[in-house]
Formats: sequence, C-alpha cells, structure tokens
Amino acid sequence: MSEKLLYSLARPFLFAIDPEAAHNLTLPALRCASKWGLTSSFVKPDDDPRSVMGITFPNPVGLAAGLDKDGAYIDGLATLGFGFIEVGTVTPRAQPGNPMPRMFRLPQAQAIINRMGFNNRGVDAFVANVQASRFYQNKEGVLGLNIGKNADTPIERAVDDYLICLKKVYPYASYVTVNISSPNTKNLRQLQGASELDALLSQLKDAQQRLADEHQRYVPIALKIAPDMDSEQISAVAQALLRHRIDGVIATNTTISREAVKNLKHAEEAGGLSGAPVFEASNAVIRALKNELGDAIPIIGVGGILSAADAQAKIDAGASLVQLYTGLIYQGPALVRECAAALHRK
Repeated sequence: MSEKLLYSLARPFLFAIDPEAAHNLTLPALRCASKWGLTSSFVKPDDDPRSVMGITFPNPVGLAAGLDKDGAYIDGLATLGFGFIEVGTVTPRAQPGNPMPRMFRLPQAQAIINRMGFNNRGVDAFVANVQASRFYQNKEGVLGLNIGKNADTPIERAVDDYLICLKKVYPYASYVTVNISSPNTKNLRQLQGASELDALLSQLKDAQQRLADEHQRYVPIALKIAPDMDSEQISAVAQALLRHRIDGVIATNTTISREAVKNLKHAEEAGGLSGAPVFEASNAVIRALKNELGDAIPIIGVGGILSAADAQAKIDAGASLVQLYTGLIYQGPALVRECAAALHRK
C-alpha cells in the first residue's frame, strides 16, 4: 500500500482526536511499521545529492525539528525518504513543557498553533536514543541535532545550557542546530538581539573549535531564527552569522502573528503558528538573508511547505535545502517524495 493511500485512510481518524494525542499515536505506529517492514513499499526519492555546510545530503528535503523531540523515532522517520532528519529541540534537563492542551489545528488555514515549550526527556536520554538508532549506528544519512535552553534557566545564563547540549550531542551529530527562535520559552527570542547574539555565537564558535580538536571532526552549527523580524533585525542577524563564521541558518521557526488566521477557531491561542500562514513570511526572511549573505552561508528554508511548488519557492527565494513539518500533517508522507521530485536536478 502506498504512503499516500495509507495516509488518506488514517487522516480522518487522526484529525478526529486531539492533535497531541494523534502525534503520540502516529510516531510509535511508524516505528512499529518500519520494524515490521511495512514501510518497505514506500517509494523513495531518487538520489539528488547536495553539498551544504560541507555535508553531502542525499536529497534536499529534510524533516524539521519538533516532530521527534527526543530522537526516539529516527529509524521510522528515515523510511519516509528524507534527505536529512533533524530531531529535538533538546534541553540539558528533562522538562514537561507547557500545560495541556498545547497544540491546535486550524484546518481552514492548513495551520497549527503549538505552545509545547520544549517538552523532552533531557539531553542524556536524547543522546542514548540517537546512539541506539540504526540510522546513527549504520551511518545511513544526515542527522541534525537541535538544542535549546531549559525554561527555568535565566536568559542571562542561556549560553550555559547551549554549551552543555553542544558538548553532549556533538559526537553524534552531522550538524547541530541552535534554536533561539521558539516563541514558547519565555524570553528566548531575546537572544536574537544584537549584543545577546554576538555573545552567544562567540562562545558557541569557541566551543565548536575545541570539540572539533577533541573529536578530530568538524560538526557544522546552524542557527534557527524567527520570521517575526524587520529588515534591520534580519540584517543584524546576518552580519553576526558572517562575523562568527556560523555554518548555516534555518529560516524560519513559527510565527506569533495571527494576521492570516483572524476569526478562525483557535486563532487566539498562545503559541507559534506554523503551516501555510507562515509561508510568505519565511520566504521574505530567506530572500533578505540571501541578499545579505550571498553564497557565504547556506540557508535551510522551512515554513509552510504544503506542496512541491512551495518547496521550489523556498529554493527560488535563496534556500539550499528545505524542511517539512506541518505539511506532513496535512498532506502526509508522500509530500517528501513530491517535493524531492520537484527539486530534482536534471
């Protein structure tokens, strides 16, 4: 059975239950299906290698962080044909995240609002899950590990949390993403400010060099930023990326804007809005970054990809790679192959 048909049968049931409950059903089911060989019939994208951040990606379509916060479902996700998989966000210590309910569908807008709050089991459990995955053990592909700060860590000590996580995940990552753009951890986006960002990137870059010497392997660092910045703020971020020789930038995270979903049910729920409404905002950030960065630092485009044409628009805006998340929930796993086919270099 194709992934498209399978998802068309499963979606009505999944959309009839609470979004977080559906999430917690789907990932274990995918893991079991992959163990039993039930995903072997899924059609995988043709090889279409891209060299980005010094890494060869089998194809340019990846999974965005957030779907698998603990790295517990890597092997199941790997059966869907992604060119790379990013898991997390992980924090130094386990934390429950925000109170439930904390995830809401807005089907009319093909959108989701979430205020999960970096719920995860902590970096030690995360690393153990990565190590246990066949994907990591057999070096089957590119694995991004996404790091953040604990909710109760004061913002002025946030760098300590990032350094703890960087040190622990470094040996197992193809690249590390530094998430300073979730709207669901108090004051986190403050780290995108000029002075805060300089201090953070300086210490991360120093730690990266020490870890590269220690492990005899250079692991690139990418910064994940928000769509809710004006041109001056984007320019300041771009200049900081260049100044500190950061390896990549992921644009963008979810938005706090509700302009595109006014008057819809759940539109006023607190949290980050993802899906179709963030598409144009993220593209605008990608274009602005490309204008500032040129070819010096690659951009990974994420936000509102619900079709192959959307993925192409991200590349046209200046991204080298793309990532999916909310589109998978609305369109199903066939979206991976459709996007990869559209981006395939002839």
